[in-house]
Amino acid sequence: MEFSAIEIAGILHGEVQGDPNVRIDKLTKIEEAQTGSLSFLANPKYSHYLYHTRASAVIVNRTFVPEKAVTPTLIRVDDAYRAFSELLKCYDRSAADRVGIEKHSFIARSARLGDSVYIGAFSYVGAHVKLADRVRIYPHVYVGNGVEIGSDTVIFPGVRIYFNTRIGKRCTLHSNAVIGADGFGFAPNGENHYDKIPQTGNVVVEDFVEIGSGTTIDRATLGSTVIRTGVKLDNQIQIAHNVDLGSHTVIAAQTGIAGSTKVGENCMIGGQVGIVGHLNIGDRVRIAAQSGVTSDLPDDTTWFGSPAMAAKAYRKSFVYFRKLPEVVKCLESLEKRVGEMERGKDVR
Repeated sequence: MEFSAIEIAGILHGEVQGDPNVRIDKLTKIEEAQTGSLSFLANPKYSHYLYHTRASAVIVNRTFVPEKAVTPTLIRVDDAYRAFSELLKCYDRSAADRVGIEKHSFIARSARLGDSVYIGAFSYVGAHVKLADRVRIYPHVYVGNGVEIGSDTVIFPGVRIYFNTRIGKRCTLHSNAVIGADGFGFAPNGENHYDKIPQTGNVVVEDFVEIGSGTTIDRATLGSTVIRTGVKLDNQIQIAHNVDLGSHTVIAAQTGIAGSTKVGENCMIGGQVGIVGHLNIGDRVRIAAQSGVTSDLPDDTTWFGSPAMAAKAYRKSFVYFRKLPEVVKCLESLEKRVGEMERGKDVR
């Protein structure tokens, strides 16, 4: 799609400085821009690129004052970074804007589809599924019986959604995510084997949630595994049965949360974190990458290490961790001197 600088300024409530009719057909980084590109400048660190960029237009803050003449048209806005982000969202929506049902897909007769739904080739939509308006299901997606998906949600190729899952509006599920598979429930029997415990619950994903590629969310043994409003999950995360993730919590890749743990609101959890089951993690908790959490964590705290400890204690301990080789060398020297003293030698 192609727009003029003045049209883009209208979308962003900005002002044009330069040619208002210059044509824009792509969005790029300022250091890689070509003719027809629109870029942005928000970080002063990149200001020098403005004076030799080949971009046709650049979004800048209203307060920005160039040090010398610039070639591209400037679009002045209150917040250049946020404005460019909004354009990226619009571009992403338009690029993925599809409607209709492609050949070789299967849709059960009892499924109910809203307006402007898209279902890609080789996708399966089971019995009594409810798809709200503008749901987009890309090719090779499985949607099990009784699943409900809210409006404007996007399901990318290869996603598997098991029966009775509930997904809210404006969610995004990236390729190969698996939602609603069996929880890891087994009980040892008298023969040193394990009997499977039926997992009869479901998964509830509320509104504005994003789930990364390869992430798995297990259905509950009883009740629901719940991913609350605004949660953002990176790729390759494991959420076990009956976990409850609080709203607007973000979790980085390769983290695993064991069964029945409850995580509060607005938490930030780094990559490769392990959290054992049946814990309560408070609101606004921060957990550093590769931490191992084995106990409840209170609100508004930061944790490092494995087993995880409070940030202040971890930093103090780390001072000693770094000195361990020197401490060991000193201890070995003292041990040698004590041994010589015990043997009656003069060690002065």
